[in-house]
Amino acid sequence: MPLSEEELRLLEQMERALVEEDPKLASTLRGTSLRRSARRRAVVAGVCFAAGIAVLMTGAITELWVVGILGFVIMLASATIAVTALRGQQSGPAADPRAAGHPAHGFTVIDGGRRDRGRRPRRSSVSFMERMEDRWRRRRDEGGF
Repeated sequence: MPLSEEELRLLEQMERALVEEDPKLASTLRGTSLRRSARRRAVVAGVCFAAGIAVLMTGAITELWVVGILGFVIMLASATIAVTALRGQQSGPAADPRAAGHPAHGFTVIDGGRRDRGRRPRRSSVSFMERMEDRWRRRRDEGGF
């Protein structure tokens, strides 16, 4: 059930008051500190990935296969950490493009429940078998078979 205009207005006022009263809490709720730490983890993982390449190449040059395997493991672990950090950063709460222009600096009201939640449009009441039969008839009539 969508929120009324009065409820939306009250919610926005409460958000603004929270931002003015406790900006640190608002920043935490927005996820800016989480994004910063995720970015830092990704950068450190990139540096470790480069170090893993160096260890791998050192193992290849010196023909010590244990060192080469260690370099590969370092590269694999750092790549995994970087990908998870970047993926988490993209799906965070502040990744919403509408949040950037909002007066509360990232807080948004969920459009009163009116937002499309990615649901598929409802299909007609025609059953699966009826649709398949219609397709078969059309193909037969068009000379496809």
